[in-house]
Amino acid sequence: MEEPICQPLIEPSFYDLVVVGTGLPESILAAGASAIGKSVLHLDPNGFYGSHFSSLSLHPFIQFLETQQNIPSQLPEHPTVIATSSPSDDYSSFSIKSRRLYSEIEICTFAPEALEPSRSFSLDLSGPRVLLCADPMVDLMLKSGASHHIEFKSIDGNFIYIDGRLSPVPDSREAIFKDRNLGLTEKSQLMRFFKLVHEHFSSSEGDGQEGRRISEDDLESPFYKFLRKQRLPAKIKSIILYAIAMADYDQESPEDCKKLLRTKDGIEGLALYHASVGRFPNALGAFIYPIYGQGELPQAFCRCAAVKGCLYVLRMPVTEMLVSKERSHYKGVRLASGQDIFSHQLLMDPSIAIPSFVSSSMSDLKYEEFDGSNSGEASKKKVTKVARGVCITSVSVMADFPNLLIVFPPRSLHAKQLTSVRAIQLSNMLICPPGLCVLYFATLCDSGILGKKSLRAAMKALFGPIVCENSESSLPESHETKPTLLWSAMYIQELAEGVELDDVNSCFMPDGTLHYRELLKSTTKLFKKMFLQEELFPETAADATDDEPVERPE
Repeated sequence: MEEPICQPLIEPSFYDLVVVGTGLPESILAAGASAIGKSVLHLDPNGFYGSHFSSLSLHPFIQFLETQQNIPSQLPEHPTVIATSSPSDDYSSFSIKSRRLYSEIEICTFAPEALEPSRSFSLDLSGPRVLLCADPMVDLMLKSGASHHIEFKSIDGNFIYIDGRLSPVPDSREAIFKDRNLGLTEKSQLMRFFKLVHEHFSSSEGDGQEGRRISEDDLESPFYKFLRKQRLPAKIKSIILYAIAMADYDQESPEDCKKLLRTKDGIEGLALYHASVGRFPNALGAFIYPIYGQGELPQAFCRCAAVKGCLYVLRMPVTEMLVSKERSHYKGVRLASGQDIFSHQLLMDPSIAIPSFVSSSMSDLKYEEFDGSNSGEASKKKVTKVARGVCITSVSVMADFPNLLIVFPPRSLHAKQLTSVRAIQLSNMLICPPGLCVLYFATLCDSGILGKKSLRAAMKALFGPIVCENSESSLPESHETKPTLLWSAMYIQELAEGVELDDVNSCFMPDGTLHYRELLKSTTKLFKKMFLQEELFPETAADATDDEPVERPE
C-alpha cells in the first residue's frame, strides 16, 4: 500500500466546489465559480498546470506520454468499496481509477545534439491550436481578466495544400488581388461570394438589403451544395470549406462524412474569420497564438481564480470518492494525503473514471462510460480519436513565414484520407531555441493506423521521406528545399466528452479542431448546469472592452 503524501492539512475542509485537474475547461469553471463568490479548492495530481492542455519542456513531455503506457486500457467492471472511516459512519468511499486516453505513442529522435537545451522547449499536448481574433474565447478572456496574464503573437500566414503544393489562403480583398495562385476569373468569383456573405449579414442587422439575404432553404442545406450552386471552382470550394470554414470531414462525400456542414454554419465561420482579420493592431491575420504555448491559457484562468480566493494544491492526487451510506449522493473526496475534503459539487479531470453511485445495489455500481457520449446506445458506436504529431525541425517550411498554419483537405494526401489534416508551425513564440521550429499536426480518425498514415503523409509533404520505427532512428536524408527533421512524436488521443451526474461532473478532452469554440460552448453549458443558470463571467462596468488589444507590442 502506498504511503500517504505528507502535506499540511488543507483548511477549510468544506467547499462549494472541488475541482480535480487544471485543464482549460476545469480552470475556466474554477475561475467562473470563484467570480460569483463560490468557495473553490482546485487540485492537480501533476506538478504543473494545464493537464491535457499543458505545454511541457521536451523531457517532461516525453515522460507524460510514456506514463500513459502504464495505465490499464480497461477499467474493472465495478469500483472497489473502501471501508467506511468516518466517526459518524455516515458515508462510504470508492476507489478512483484512471483511464488510458493516449495510445500508440511513437517517439523518434534523429539528432539528439540539436535538441539542447531541452528545457528551452515548450510543447503543447493538445496542438495544433490557434485563436481567431474575434473568437468567443478571446471575448471570454477579456471579460474574465485572463487577458492580463497572457501575451499573444500573430500567425504570419495561412496556407492550404492543393495539387501537391502550398497556396496562400486569401482572407481579404487585398489578399485576393495579390494572390498569384488565383486566376482573374477565380478572384472575381471569390470576391462575389464574399460580397454575398457580407450582404447577408448586413441585411440581418437592418441595413435594408433584404434582397441579398440567403434563403432559409439554402441556409439549412449542406454548405458544399450551396457552394456548388454558386458555381465556384473546386479550388475555391476547398479554400472556403477547409481553410476558412474549417470543415473536418470530406464534405462532398456524404457517405463518408460524419459531420456535414450546413450553409448557416459555414457562412458564420466565414464571417468570424473575416471579423478576425485586423481586429487587433498587432495581429496581421486572423489568428493569434499564446507566447510560451497553449498551456498559458489554463494558467491565465487559474490566476484569475486565485485572485478571487480559489485555493490551489498541486501534486495532490484524489484516491477515493466519498458518498452517502446509502450511496444516493456525493459527499466529498479523499486525498492521497489521507485527508477527507467535502463539497457540494465535484468536477473531475477526463482521465478519471467516475463511479456511478446512483444505485443502492452494489451489483449495479459501475464506472461511468467515457466514450464520447453519455447514452448507452451511442456507446456501441466507434469512438472517434485524434491522431496528433509534434515535430522539431531545423528551419521553417517557408522561409518568409516563421509562424504559419497549413490545412491539408480530405483526400489531398492519399485516397483514404477522409478528414482534414491541420498543421501549425511556430518559431519565434518562445517555445523552442532560436533557429528551430516546432510543428503540430492533428487529424480525426477512427483507427490509429489510418490517423498515423495521414500524419506521415503530411509530414512527408513538408519534410521529405520519413522512416521511424523507434527512438533510435537515423537522421533522414537531407533535402535542399525541405527542413531537416530533428525529433518527432506521434500519438493517438481519445475524444472523451464530459460525464454529468447530479453533483459530480467531468470535463472533456481536447477536441480535434483548431479553435476553442466547441470547448467553450460545452464549458458554458456545464457552468449553467452546475450553478443554476448563472452567467459565466457576467459583464460589469469595469470589464475590458472589445477595443482592448489582446496582443501586446514586443
